[in-house]
Amino acid sequence: MAAGGSLDSACGHDVITTKLTWSKEVSRIVLKRCAGCHRDEGAAFSLRTYNDARPWAKAIQEEVLRRRMPPSNAVKGFGELRHDLGLSEEEIHTIADWVDGGAPEGDPNLLPSGVKAVEPAPPLKGLRRSFRGNLKLAAPLRLSGIEMGAMAEGTSFKLVAERPDGTRQPLLWIEGYSKKAVQTYEFPARIALPAGTLLKAYPADGVQLRLITGSAPAR
Repeated sequence: MAAGGSLDSACGHDVITTKLTWSKEVSRIVLKRCAGCHRDEGAAFSLRTYNDARPWAKAIQEEVLRRRMPPSNAVKGFGELRHDLGLSEEEIHTIADWVDGGAPEGDPNLLPSGVKAVEPAPPLKGLRRSFRGNLKLAAPLRLSGIEMGAMAEGTSFKLVAERPDGTRQPLLWIEGYSKKAVQTYEFPARIALPAGTLLKAYPADGVQLRLITGSAPAR
């Protein structure tokens, strides 16, 4: 969470109005979702301890509420993604309520052990095929992932696969696209799409994507 705001100058002087604490609830979210990058010798400043995170509390709250951090762009729960860095609604509200309640540390004896951080995804190999807006498949393909193309900052859309038999499969929901966030979204296994499938973006205006095929086991 490379928070963009300033350090919280009120650190240590807030009135505590919440039972949520760093030790019991918030550290588990941060260690799992953020520590892959935010650690000593990582890609961004460390958030592994209360003393690391507390000065950034207000900025962290703003970043997660705006879904700028972790830098996913994708809305969680719409389609199934591998290496999903995004926070759930419950996780977002836990962090926000903790900050609003004074960001207390709590009992250090309740700190978790063995929490494995979700690491940023490695580069996804495979063939790329670009398209704008909607695309009707002339031949079957096995879809490994979706990669962002040239799009305006702030673009929002949902991408759905509409098969010829009438079944619909949610693939990806991007909310407030940012070039600083994740650009490639990998599915846990290749998705088999027959000829005649319509890949449909809602809305389609300004959406440019690349299909990635050929790198994950088929399902």
